[in-house]
Amino acid sequence: MDSSKLKWCAGLKDGLRMSEPNERLAKSYLREAKSSLERAQKNLADGDLLWATVVIYYAEYYALYSFLQRIGFKCENHFCSILAAAFLLGHEKIKTINRHKDKRIDAQYYMRTDKEDEVKAMLQEAKTFVSEFDEFVSDLRDAEANSYKLKLAATIR
Repeated sequence: MDSSKLKWCAGLKDGLRMSEPNERLAKSYLREAKSSLERAQKNLADGDLLWATVVIYYAEYYALYSFLQRIGFKCENHFCSILAAAFLLGHEKIKTINRHKDKRIDAQYYMRTDKEDEVKAMLQEAKTFVSEFDEFVSDLRDAEANSYKLKLAATIR
């Protein structure tokens, strides 16, 4: 991965910043991710494909962001948060959220949504994504979290 993009993220006003690892906040983000999945399910049941699509993405983002909080990083830029997670965990781990980010942008800014069955499939993928991050972050030991933090910190210097 090109570390210059991560360095660019660190240079942004609300970009990638080191902070204290925050297990409590990480758990709060995981709870919000699960709650967002429930909202997406309700939106889908109500036939609101636009907001189901948006909330699906945010559920995934909250799960991913819980990881950054757990290791001691904060970032208010979604592109940079996802990039940092990809750097640390590999592109395979974040491919779902990248696909769904594009669908969220289409829905939110261009009023283009997928058909209902495609949004249902997105929701299933999101449930898996959130579940995997929940398990990963919940099982992360302090030494592992610190190792991730040091790797990212060294890259953005």
